[in-house]
Amino acid sequence: MDKSCPVYYASNLIGKRWTILIILELYKGDAKWKRFHELKNKLPQLTPKILSMRLKEMEKEGLLLKKVDSSTVPIKSEYSLTKKGEEFIEIIDHIKQWTIKYNPVRKCTSKNCKHCLM
Repeated sequence: MDKSCPVYYASNLIGKRWTILIILELYKGDAKWKRFHELKNKLPQLTPKILSMRLKEMEKEGLLLKKVDSSTVPIKSEYSLTKKGEEFIEIIDHIKQWTIKYNPVRKCTSKNCKHCLM
């Protein structure tokens, strides 16, 4: 596939394991900013090394912002979705609806992933 293809670009960006779930965790809840350890706690099988790599990749691609507070020990890093990252939530919702339609065994009671407790 041609690397200039938009589908190739998108699949390379979001096709990496954990990327979609990290974006979803950044979206969930009322807090705009989430700390590294909060994301790690919500995704217990995700290693800190991979989480760190994915966050750096998504920051580089403009999906999230990182702010660092070096006045505390340990240094506090927080992450938030950018407009580009927030728009990706629509794609996640389409994936959710497609899964519900074609795999009815997968139940979901939350209409909006932002308030999902899972």
